[in-house]
Amino acid sequence: MPKINTVWRQDFFDRVEPIRLIEPLAYVLGAQEEGEAFVFNYTDAVLVAGHSCPAVSGAYKVTQKALKALYGKELPVRGGIKVIIKGGPSDLAYGPQSHVISLITGASGATGFKGLGGNYGRNNKLFFDSKDVQFNMFIFQREDTGKAVSVTYNPQALPGDMRMNELIPLVLRGTATKEQKELFISLWQGNVKRILLEDEKYPGLFQVAELKDFEFPRRLKESAE
Repeated sequence: MPKINTVWRQDFFDRVEPIRLIEPLAYVLGAQEEGEAFVFNYTDAVLVAGHSCPAVSGAYKVTQKALKALYGKELPVRGGIKVIIKGGPSDLAYGPQSHVISLITGASGATGFKGLGGNYGRNNKLFFDSKDVQFNMFIFQREDTGKAVSVTYNPQALPGDMRMNELIPLVLRGTATKEQKELFISLWQGNVKRILLEDEKYPGLFQVAELKDFEFPRRLKESAE
């Protein structure tokens, strides 16, 4: 049977840098040959979320930047990373963003894969820190070396367009004209494109910082037990 792919409207999706990792469990259970990489594209994040928006694209880019900061030129190891999201699952867009981060890193909450023979577990590696809410801040830590980084994402660094204030209610109510719908899509996906392909033009959009001597909060570990 020929492979069937999702048809996307936005051409720039194909220009987004993919994220490559190695997935040891895929080797053990025969999904891949040893040494081959898992490759995630932005469209995979869109499939998980069901849409493309600044929150979904931001989560993809946050994860990409964190992995580069943690691993440099090495391929990251899927399943070997812990993640803290600084807020609860209902704060900001943290819930949907966590799905994107989990897809790529393998880190999951209580529902994640529990492992085989004490290895390859993915559960209890992604935590929401609802007692210390911080605006769009995410912490990633390597389990093998302990190296940790924070990534802060601020979409307010992007230029605004006052026309969106009028267009959004019209689109959501279903009363927008065809021209208004097209303009809305152009503006909406235009910001997504900036986040994914032009982030260096907007100072403060993403900030990455290494966390020296970072220790995973005991209260988060205890809450998962």
